[in-house]
Amino acid sequence: MNAGDAGHLERLQGLVAAARKAGADAADALLIASASLAVQRRLGKIEQLERSEEFGLGLRVLVGQGGGLRQAIVSTTSADPAGFAALAERAVAMAKVVPEDPYIGLAAAPDGLLAVALELEDPTEPGAEALIERTAAAEDAALAVPGVTNSEGAEAGWSRTTYALAGSNGFAGAYRRTTHSISATALAGSGTGMERDYDYSTAIHMADLRDPAALGRRAGEQAVRRLNPRRPATARIPVVFDPRVAGSLLGHLAGAINGAAVARGTSFLKDRMGQRVMAAGMTVFDDPTRRRGLRSRPFDGEGMKGERRAVVEDGVLTTWLLDWRSARQLGMASTGHAGRSTGGPPGPGPTNLWLAAGSVTPAALMADIREGLYVTELIGMGVNGVTGDYSRGAAGFMIRGGALAEPVSEITIAGNLAEMLLHLTPADDLEFRRGTDSPTVRIEGLTLAGA
Repeated sequence: MNAGDAGHLERLQGLVAAARKAGADAADALLIASASLAVQRRLGKIEQLERSEEFGLGLRVLVGQGGGLRQAIVSTTSADPAGFAALAERAVAMAKVVPEDPYIGLAAAPDGLLAVALELEDPTEPGAEALIERTAAAEDAALAVPGVTNSEGAEAGWSRTTYALAGSNGFAGAYRRTTHSISATALAGSGTGMERDYDYSTAIHMADLRDPAALGRRAGEQAVRRLNPRRPATARIPVVFDPRVAGSLLGHLAGAINGAAVARGTSFLKDRMGQRVMAAGMTVFDDPTRRRGLRSRPFDGEGMKGERRAVVEDGVLTTWLLDWRSARQLGMASTGHAGRSTGGPPGPGPTNLWLAAGSVTPAALMADIREGLYVTELIGMGVNGVTGDYSRGAAGFMIRGGALAEPVSEITIAGNLAEMLLHLTPADDLEFRRGTDSPTVRIEGLTLAGA
């Protein structure tokens, strides 16, 4: 731990002590501090160059004993310890007038820090010129693609964020995370026939960032491929999801096994623990300990260590994603999935989530499809987490004779997530790029609503 992190923890422990002195029976405090640099370039001109620094403290106090605690959260952007007493007194006063909650509380025995090296901080800090060069390489490569007629620009960014947490239960920990990013968006065609597409890359370490020129070129090529789309006839057909949209299916799965949703009874999987929810052989992992993972962390928002879990193993649902509140509601223990901001209470959510790769190539996955749909873009949020009903706007390409054919748009795909997960087959092209990652997947029997 460096001197800066030690100073942050000392400040947080002082805030927790002030809360106890003001009458809190328990308290924890979270600090999030960040610095970032971002560049936007469009058609050869720098449209924005921004450096920002942010700082926030959040104090959670709990008042009461036994089965009925009261909780309040206050936040501030001031690091001055001279204001801690007033902040703590305000939080305790607020807690005394809110309803009791039998499920809230700090972790009784926080785990401490992970011993593994997560490599979450890249010491390399790029300057503005380096980011400008990345945007130039990406946008110029996109504009050089035949058929590309315009650009929505390229963006490059860097950030370093410090997270520190301390509580009256004895937990104290801090870590830092860096992020490097590059993106480009290209336009092809003209007038009402224009089409757009994009590509992007995000990494903890600059060395893992994709080549900006290759990324820009891919954005341009994808935009050109989408020109002159058709609107196919309504049909019930196999649908193949490109990896950049297939991860959204895992996002819906994560929402359905979120402990808060399960405890409220608002999940279509709430009664499926220990049952088959995917085909035999399918495995979904969640792992906060993955080296250089975009969502890796040495502890969660309540000071709990996470661990690699097969949330679905051989098609069977094995666990919920739990923080301490949802765990207490369900008579279980936290799984180390608490997320947190300075202005709100902990809540469960996934970390690095992915579907294990299959054994066939994407081409082989599509080879027997006489007529189907290959989805590259999803639009809207037509998903009912209670029933699992799924209906989203889409664009992509028809599959004919096992190969990609004409582009299509202005369509809707519909089904039910419970059935979709059971009839999902993955390809072998898994890459860790987004935090929630999936290979290409094929789902049988979805409804395509078109012309």
